[in-house]
Amino acid sequence: MDARDELQATIAKLVVAGKGILAADESLPTITKRFGALRIDSTDDSRRAYRSLLFTTPGAEEFIGGVILFEETLGQSLDDGTPLADVLSRRGIVPGIKVDKGTVPLPGAPGDFITQGLDGLAERLKTYKQKGARFAKWREIYGITDRNPTPLGIHANAEVLARYAAICQECGIVPIVEPEVLIDGDHTLERCQEVAEAVLHAVFAALNRYRVTLEGIVLKPSMVLPGKEHAPKAAPEVVARATLEVLRRTVPSAVPTINFLSGGQSSIEATANLNAMNAMAPNAPWVLSYSYGRALQDDAMRTWAGRADNVPAAQDAFLRRARMNSLARHGKWDAAMDNPSARQ
Repeated sequence: MDARDELQATIAKLVVAGKGILAADESLPTITKRFGALRIDSTDDSRRAYRSLLFTTPGAEEFIGGVILFEETLGQSLDDGTPLADVLSRRGIVPGIKVDKGTVPLPGAPGDFITQGLDGLAERLKTYKQKGARFAKWREIYGITDRNPTPLGIHANAEVLARYAAICQECGIVPIVEPEVLIDGDHTLERCQEVAEAVLHAVFAALNRYRVTLEGIVLKPSMVLPGKEHAPKAAPEVVARATLEVLRRTVPSAVPTINFLSGGQSSIEATANLNAMNAMAPNAPWVLSYSYGRALQDDAMRTWAGRADNVPAAQDAFLRRARMNSLARHGKWDAAMDNPSARQ
């Protein structure tokens, strides 16, 4: 199978109706912080136990088509010795891998950042592929102020995303292209929309320059939202309308799937906003789906709390959020479904 065929085979598994992507690729500092908030010790064993409970949740394969792993997790196994990547593959879930190395300030663009990790990426991808990974993820971030992101910041981050995507495709790995417009700040929804449109224009111009095959990527953008310090919050219909307007102006129809990040939204907000988009645009040229981390995991992590006897209840909580987002992927979710009285 050549690289293009590999890309199409992976995409086909990621776009199955009703499925999305679980982002379980938290870095060690991030998952340690989240565990710490719940008084869970962050150790190799506790991180392995937590991610194992997610990956072995009965029925999750109905709603999860792929999982983004952290490098540590790709090398971990169940107690019986089965590699976690194999656990996923055997359930029809595609393993993926986070490959960026985090952000640093961008010289010449105060307030903007750039992501590291391109050096040696091709060799790392070959190793990850041998361990079962079939797609990768790379995140660039764009903070919003009156001056940021700067034109240099927008251009430089787009170039890095495109170079990463081209390297992945040469290796037969599907790239998740993640330009995250951050929710931090007190900016308006209109300012976010302006930035999101400029960012995506630059990203697709760069992907074109690097001859990235658009049919073989996953786009993982932010939704268009006001800053978390800006009141009031936007209604789902408002978020959906603004986000769809940006996508229609910037994203070619050749892109097979858009899997949104939750980006600081609550679990319910992320589900409601995704549902509104699918209800508003049932015939969109792309699949509109999810690639959530906290918005899929928060209930499960709190329920688990680091205790083995809580695993079944935590898996129920994870399965419920996956099911809710699967409904939202079809525009068939309703807020009443998330009321405590509606829970099974």
